[in-house]
Amino acid sequence: MSEDKLLEDDFIEEVATTNGQELQVIDKVLPKHISILPLSQRPVFPGISIPLTFSGNEKIKVLKKAHEEEEGYIGLVLAQEYNEEDYTESEYYEVGTLYQIMRIVPIAPNTVQVLGRGVRRFSKKKEVLVKPNIRWQVDYAHIPKEKPSPDLKAYMMAISTQIREVLKLNPVFQEQVNMVVGQLNYEAPGQTMDVISNLLSGDSETMQELLETFDLLERANKLLGLIKEELEVAKIQQRITQQIDEKVNKQQKEYFLREQLKAIKKELGIEKDENESEAEKLEKQLAELELPEEVLKIVNQELNKLKTLNPQSPDFNVTRNYLETIAELPWGKFSDDNNDIKLARSILDGDHYGLKEVKDRILEFLSTVVKRGKIAGSIICLVGPPGVGKTSIGKSVASALGRKFFRFSVGGMRDEAEIKGHRRTYIGAMPGKMIQALKRVNTSNPVIMLDEIDKIGSSFRGDPASALLEVLDPEQNSSFLDHYIDLPFDLSNVLFITTANQLDTIPGPLLDRMEVIPVSGYVMEEKIEIAKQYLVPKQLKEHGFEEDEITFTNEALQEIADKYAREAGVRNLEKQVRKIIRKAALQQAEGEETNFEISKDEVEGYLGKPIFRTEKLYDKPIPGVVLGLAYTSMGGATLYIEATGIKTGRPGFKLTGQLGNVMKESAEIAYSYVRSLVCEMSEDCKDYFENHQVHLHVPAGATPKDGPSAGITMSLALYSLATRKPVKDNLAMTGEITLTGKVLPIGGVKEKTIGARRVGIKELIFPIDNKKDFEELPDYIKEGLTVHFADYFEDVLKVALES
Repeated sequence: MSEDKLLEDDFIEEVATTNGQELQVIDKVLPKHISILPLSQRPVFPGISIPLTFSGNEKIKVLKKAHEEEEGYIGLVLAQEYNEEDYTESEYYEVGTLYQIMRIVPIAPNTVQVLGRGVRRFSKKKEVLVKPNIRWQVDYAHIPKEKPSPDLKAYMMAISTQIREVLKLNPVFQEQVNMVVGQLNYEAPGQTMDVISNLLSGDSETMQELLETFDLLERANKLLGLIKEELEVAKIQQRITQQIDEKVNKQQKEYFLREQLKAIKKELGIEKDENESEAEKLEKQLAELELPEEVLKIVNQELNKLKTLNPQSPDFNVTRNYLETIAELPWGKFSDDNNDIKLARSILDGDHYGLKEVKDRILEFLSTVVKRGKIAGSIICLVGPPGVGKTSIGKSVASALGRKFFRFSVGGMRDEAEIKGHRRTYIGAMPGKMIQALKRVNTSNPVIMLDEIDKIGSSFRGDPASALLEVLDPEQNSSFLDHYIDLPFDLSNVLFITTANQLDTIPGPLLDRMEVIPVSGYVMEEKIEIAKQYLVPKQLKEHGFEEDEITFTNEALQEIADKYAREAGVRNLEKQVRKIIRKAALQQAEGEETNFEISKDEVEGYLGKPIFRTEKLYDKPIPGVVLGLAYTSMGGATLYIEATGIKTGRPGFKLTGQLGNVMKESAEIAYSYVRSLVCEMSEDCKDYFENHQVHLHVPAGATPKDGPSAGITMSLALYSLATRKPVKDNLAMTGEITLTGKVLPIGGVKEKTIGARRVGIKELIFPIDNKKDFEELPDYIKEGLTVHFADYFEDVLKVALES
């Protein structure tokens, strides 16, 4: 017998009996052998029509064959492990549902939708075919013809009650459940339970277990449990939905009430539209300002535009923010200047110790401001090492003038928009630092300090230094144009003060617009007075001490300044004082002492071993070793130059010590000049450079060095080496040299003098052209020093060599 054709004995006749008598055939003949197709999501239950979708050529062939040749009958079985590539390789459960196809509808390439209904449960008897499609011999579930037992009826009534509760909570199944509940037949409980099972949302394993339960009483028990679970889920879902609905309804109610209130107020003339009220508010603010005619014209245009815009429009916020920025600027607002120069001098003297030259230059500048009634001339640029008080001088200038003070750092700034603002077309656009500063201080004539101007950067976003050219030029900044407000604003009444550690990195055009005021470092005596008058009282107050609880002797302060804080400024000196006071606070907290007098001998106990011992490397003069003076961003310092010769029988010259190009050229000049000089001397000296490789080194090797001012120092080191004559002890020098031996002037005389005093050098050599610079130094800096002024290198030799 071929399995591809169904014979008559492959069918089972279904008959209905009543009271033991055979009446008539009421069901169609069901096939004993059927083709099997897998279900991947959940099983299908008998008794309800349900559409299904199938994909794949092999499945579609099986469906069409069943529809055309097998009266539409096909077996649907849930797959335990579904194989998408070949459905015949899938693993199936043993129980499925006979499904009768009514119609096949193509919905996509290789995909059809099948309309049909579940007919009867079946269980697998044996597998009769696997390829090309699966066919099983099946046994159908027996439908009992006797009346249900009282227990089963009770279960059905409970199921009916629970399903009605689900209906109330979950309206999704309302139509289907209404139909089922309306036709509940306690005489056919199996069919009723199958229809209800189809409506539940249990997982595939649970629903398959329900399908495999043939005993009606046991199935009713499981179904009742599933319905109760569905009811609990529905209750939770209803509670969540109700909470969301209440929230939404409350928001909608509030919105409608606000809109009604707004409409009522508008009708009564109490309130106007948002855009109208915003425009009127801004119009009132702007009317109080003294706006130039050009600015007023633009402002009126923007106000008219604001009135026509919808408040929900993005342009509304952009225009409003723009007008608010203009309204917050201090158009025509000025603070009254202090015209008392004596008061200004007393403020500067009270805030800063020493710095007489700096104070005089600032007071000269301020006198001109007072005389003219406006800023005139260049911008002040305070140049000096870190920690000498450049920023605090700026604050004192503002205080002396009675003006408001605003400081911001331009160090590391790489975006031009930081200075001139962003254009309004950009999202998040805002004005530049200058306009922001004026908004903050709310006056058109503040003192604005630009800190660290020597560290300003540049990038692909623009060059902030170039943007500052307009800001710091008194001839241009009367009509400064910020990109954001795009209106001219007068900055000519602003007093700009800039600070820098060195001038080398400031662009030339920018430096040209500034008046440079050097702020040199402090000598030992100044540091001690600054510590006594300012640093110690400040730190005692910050740490909660009374002035008499902790005292420092002069010798202790000198020890701290000399051994632990030898830099040009006083910032590190303040750190060391703070460290001592913190340790004293700890000792007091632990109950060791209540009052402290810090003496010289106790400093090491608080601060540890000295950081600086001496800059003097050699105890006695050595031929080829000379001490020079240098000027760095940290102030003045001493610098050794060492020269030695290696006898090779041929000349040579080598440089080490991280020297810059200018310093290398100075060394080459010194070498050539000294070689020409010693040729006129004895044979031993004359032949020295011919037979020796000369090595010139500048410690420390890790520190970059550059500049021409070490010319005479390097020349003297080479001369001393060639003649084997040591240089006088306790002598330092500085000066540029030419190929003819002429000594040229250098810069930083004050800083270099202070650097020499700091390490105890008492005899100095300067170029003769720097004599006037030295004579202008305060007496307390020149006191105790012996200074020689050299016009030519021969003048240096007369002073430096022992014989």
